[in-house]
Amino acid sequence: MGKYTRQQWLTLIVFAIADFCSAVCVSLQAPFYPMMAESKGATPTQYGFVFGIFELTVFIVSPIYGNYLNKIGPKFMFNAGIFTTATTCILFGFLDRINNTTAFIGLSFAIRIVEAMGNSGFLTASFSIIAMEFPENVGATFASLETCFGLGMIVGPTLGGALFELGGYTLPFVTLGSMLLVAASLTYCILPSYGSDSKGEAPSEGNIISLMKVPAIALAAYAIIASSISIGFLQATLEPHLRPLEMSPFQLGLMFVLNGATYGLFAPLWGFLCDKCINPRFVVIFGALVVMAAFIIIGPAPFLPIPTTLPLCIIALVLHGTGFGAELVATFTSAHRDAVQNGFPDDIQTYGLVSGLWTSTFALGAFIGPSAAGALFDWIGFSWATVFVVALHLIVALSFSLHMCFGKKKVSAGLYTKIHQSLAHNDPEKASLLGKKHSITSITDSSYFSGASDSSNEYYVY
Repeated sequence: MGKYTRQQWLTLIVFAIADFCSAVCVSLQAPFYPMMAESKGATPTQYGFVFGIFELTVFIVSPIYGNYLNKIGPKFMFNAGIFTTATTCILFGFLDRINNTTAFIGLSFAIRIVEAMGNSGFLTASFSIIAMEFPENVGATFASLETCFGLGMIVGPTLGGALFELGGYTLPFVTLGSMLLVAASLTYCILPSYGSDSKGEAPSEGNIISLMKVPAIALAAYAIIASSISIGFLQATLEPHLRPLEMSPFQLGLMFVLNGATYGLFAPLWGFLCDKCINPRFVVIFGALVVMAAFIIIGPAPFLPIPTTLPLCIIALVLHGTGFGAELVATFTSAHRDAVQNGFPDDIQTYGLVSGLWTSTFALGAFIGPSAAGALFDWIGFSWATVFVVALHLIVALSFSLHMCFGKKKVSAGLYTKIHQSLAHNDPEKASLLGKKHSITSITDSSYFSGASDSSNEYYVY
């Protein structure tokens, strides 16, 4: 960390502020919006989908943002995304003035969709800038900022509820939305402009599809979806599962904080390990196994003849935060490396594609998780429903293990660039190969997507 330049430190600081404030804004309505919606005549199904439409929108638009990031420019997309999120957050605070149920729900949907579009643009651009500004510390930087985002998700409902009690429905949205506008102003002034490599040309078609054709990246996308589903599963079903324990509202709130706090605590560690000393795929496998253990315990699984107890639930939530963090950080780190190692140029276009894919697949899991959890809870009960999440992560662990054992890929050494220099620190042969074509920023030869390369400069990547 001490070797960071002044510009890198400033980037880290404004990103941390922006991540925290953005997370606060998108999560603050959870404690009181359902009550307000019911007072306007809305049903739980209607206002529940107001929450779900956010993740669905992110899933749809993130790949589009990723594909056009080089043309739009990461700084513009980042600032426009934050400004949009802040503005829509403020607008959401005036919905209490609307008494017609249809208009209330319709505007709630519209504002949340636009807010999700802004949030998706901000996240996609920020992940890409991380890969560009911190090529040797992608994992650690991403994990540190995710800690800030996680803290914002915890603080958002708490601070929002407190402001709601203090000044009513509008105050939390206006106050916290204005705070994000200040953060947007900071990023506009501090972030440098990043030049476009596309020279105004439209991005080529099918890049996301080409990215998903890389087996390692397809596996990473599945792991992201599985880990995101596990979060949504608990958000939807943890409270009814804990009801027999007769906990107070404060105790119940602390239970929801446990896995998020654990994730934020350990995420920087996973990032450091992925950057410096451990293959990220080992971390993904470890994370998947820990998440499996968490859901087997919290069920408890049907094959465990033990009752549901508070200590077991606490242990399970701590394990979930640990494993979930390992999966998310390691998949983000490995996806960028695998893209470059498999022929994609080490430029902002590739960073945008990978970041858009990561954001989109996470949102897909966050949308599927609560939906599937609610249906399974009603159909077979919480204990059997947890087997669904266990099975998803068992597939993650097995598929990554098999890929590491048998998924040997031939890669052109010239395609390794600065984002992967840390991989070659302990390998002189790779280090020398890195120097041969370090200046490559794009590939126009037809071999780009066919996998053809000069056999004199090839080695294997696992």
